[in-house]
Amino acid sequence: MKMKILVVDDEPAIRELLSTYLRKYGYEVQTANDAAEARRFADEEALHMVILDVVLSDGDGMEVLSTIKQAHPNLPVVMLTGIGFDEELLQEAQQRGASGYISKTLPLDQLLMEVRRILNYKVAQ
Repeated sequence: MKMKILVVDDEPAIRELLSTYLRKYGYEVQTANDAAEARRFADEEALHMVILDVVLSDGDGMEVLSTIKQAHPNLPVVMLTGIGFDEELLQEAQQRGASGYISKTLPLDQLLMEVRRILNYKVAQ
């Protein structure tokens, strides 16, 4: 069974890049372009992970993180940011239950390592 990941980003090029990359490594990928779609998919799909942009066109990714974690406390969520490394955002993401925090400026290999680390930890529990 393939692990299913939801990629949430309001930039079509980023969604396409991440979904193509993750599919290449054997993951099933669903995409959402806004907060409303992200919440709907999280509630309706059997997901193994969410990769969620911090800034969305229709809302704050941190608020979406909180909503998803309230409804699905065991669903890992990795926050994705184009802002770069920001200590305050990192701390807020951790306080709201994020499993990881990655910058869009890092190589895709870093994202893949984070995905594998989190999913392997989840499976081992």
